[in-house]
Amino acid sequence: MASTNDLKNGMVLDLDGQLWQVLWFQHHKPGKGNTVVRSKLKHVLTGKIIDKTFNSDTKVDTATVDRREMQYLYLDGDDYVFMDNTSFEQFHVSADTVGDAKDYMLENQTAIVATHEGNPLFIELPASVELEVTYTEPGLQGDRSTGGTKPATLETGKEIQVPLFITTGERIKVDTRDGSYQGRVSS
Repeated sequence: MASTNDLKNGMVLDLDGQLWQVLWFQHHKPGKGNTVVRSKLKHVLTGKIIDKTFNSDTKVDTATVDRREMQYLYLDGDDYVFMDNTSFEQFHVSADTVGDAKDYMLENQTAIVATHEGNPLFIELPASVELEVTYTEPGLQGDRSTGGTKPATLETGKEIQVPLFITTGERIKVDTRDGSYQGRVSS
C-alpha cells in the first residue's frame, strides 16, 4: 500500500485487480476543497491510457514489479527469447508484450524486462539505439540544403524518416520512444 502523495512516474499500481503504470501525476489544490492528485495511467497489458484523479492521501495498492536487465537472444516463432544476465535463465516473451520495442531490438542487445509474479509485463529499451540503414533512396544534390526528409529502412525492418544526406549502410541513432532520427553515429 502507498499513498497517492507518494506516486512516482513509472510506479505500477494495482487498481481493482488491474495493473496501471503511472505516466504522469500532479498535485492540484483548487481554490476551495481538498487537494487532489491528477494522474495519467497506462494499462500495463493493453496499453490503454486514462486520466484518473485521486483525493490527496488516498491509499492505493502498488504492484511488485521486478525489473531485470536481460539480453535479447532470438525470435522463436511468435515469442522473443530473453536471458537473465545474472541467473542465465531464459524467458519467452510474447510478441504482444514486446510491442513496438521489436522495431528497435537486435539480437544480443540488452533491455529491461519488467515482470509481475513471474509474468512479463513490458520491455523497456534505452532512450536511443544505434541501428544501420539497410535501404534508402539516394538524396538529390540540390535537396541537401532544404532540410527535407526521406524514408529509410533500418536493419530491424522499421521504416523511419531521415534527412536527405543519409545513405544506405550508415549507422544512425534512433529515439526508441517515437522512432525519430537523432543523428549519425561517428565510426
